[in-house]
Amino acid sequence: MPSNKILLIHPLGYAADKARGDVSRMANIMPPLGLASLAAVLDRERIPSHIIDCYCHPASEALILDYIRTQVPGFVGFSCTTSSFLDGLRIAALVKAENPDIRIVFGGPHVSALRESLMEAFEPIDYLIVGEGETALTELLTVDTAKVGQIPGLVYRSSSGKIVFTGFRKKLLNLDTLPFPAYDKLAGYPHAYKLPIFNYPRVPNASCISSRGCPYTCSYCDRSVFRRSFRYNSAEYLFAHMEYLHKTFNIRHINFYDDQFTFHRERVAALCRKIINRGLNITFNCAARAEHLDPDLLRLMKAAGCWMISLGIETGDPDLLARHRQNPDLEMLRHKVMMIQKTGIRIKALLMMGLPGETEASIRKSRDYVFSLPVDDINLAKFTPFPGSPVYEDIKSSGSLMGTFEEDWEKMDCMNFSFIPRQMTIERLDELFIDFYRTHFMRFPVLLGYLSMIWKSPDSWRRMLADLSGFLTFAKRNKRMKE
Repeated sequence: MPSNKILLIHPLGYAADKARGDVSRMANIMPPLGLASLAAVLDRERIPSHIIDCYCHPASEALILDYIRTQVPGFVGFSCTTSSFLDGLRIAALVKAENPDIRIVFGGPHVSALRESLMEAFEPIDYLIVGEGETALTELLTVDTAKVGQIPGLVYRSSSGKIVFTGFRKKLLNLDTLPFPAYDKLAGYPHAYKLPIFNYPRVPNASCISSRGCPYTCSYCDRSVFRRSFRYNSAEYLFAHMEYLHKTFNIRHINFYDDQFTFHRERVAALCRKIINRGLNITFNCAARAEHLDPDLLRLMKAAGCWMISLGIETGDPDLLARHRQNPDLEMLRHKVMMIQKTGIRIKALLMMGLPGETEASIRKSRDYVFSLPVDDINLAKFTPFPGSPVYEDIKSSGSLMGTFEEDWEKMDCMNFSFIPRQMTIERLDELFIDFYRTHFMRFPVLLGYLSMIWKSPDSWRRMLADLSGFLTFAKRNKRMKE
């Protein structure tokens, strides 16, 4: 049986020489927590693994080839988003050219959404893992090749060349049974990774995911990996995880990237009480739906060190919101924003521009609504119809009725308008996008808030000044685009 040693790769998504000019990398480099979780499970099973994160370390191609030549793994695995998939495929072709016997495995949201069609289109791939990967990958690395058809959650080519999907796994993981991610396998961790600028008070800091899935069915969200399931770590496990990060890596702030951190209220309340009672000197951010926040919980979160909450607003146009989000209540959202502000927790509004049905009028409504709220920061994304989301299927099936869609995977990263709603042009969308951000940053309360970051988040200002030339180049490029 070939070696079960595996090299796990997180692709950059584009040419390495462009990394220094990527403003999104300057602002945020998140560790590949999915790969780190896979590696931790493989360690537990005594299966050798190694991680190379090309997004954090762009000049990694030589490292990959050197590892292939010297360590001769039996497998190379890739975790890909839509925008990084083709870069992963390019690296896979290099691996196959170096050693054709190495088997190539792909996983991640793009794979889970498109499954067999990817296997049909791209020759270098030997296996696709659909859904969460810990159990499926472990089984793939330990069973005889003739038995891979018995592994749920796998797409493969049979001996006759037929592409087979073995079906979704019925038994999902209890997340408390997982070891903590293998952070030590991420080169330079934690200092090589960066949370978004002005989104943390202290360093070193870390990213963490404490739940999987989402019970909601908003049009724009890809649910192909975890489908309709929602599972979460217990307060006991989560406190132990935070304590481990603090003691092992001196982590002083954590950003929870869960879609629904506060969905199970008692879990969060129990965690906060543990942090307070045990005196864990750590602060944290989280994302939440407004429906799952109340004054008592917010006061407890604040006392436990909650520094900022990211709140999904998406758009301030009520009609557009009703088309795409469950419970589209802007007055409820306003009430919850005021509630968070009263508690003293920072607020980041998560927004999108360019949803199907978007018009200049809806963008103006959205801007007026958001600017009427006491939010400290915004993240305005360029709407992207990701495979696996309901709106992706609607756009694909409607032809040009909803707008024009250029399905260029490398550009589908929420930094480009790949979908243009009817009555809009890409040039006008870009103008309105730039104007939205510029107006936000020029408002006096916002300027005052960023000025206060000199003492509230001094490392953010250090990073801003260190990368000033890159941010200015990005700003000039956008200004020329508008002109």
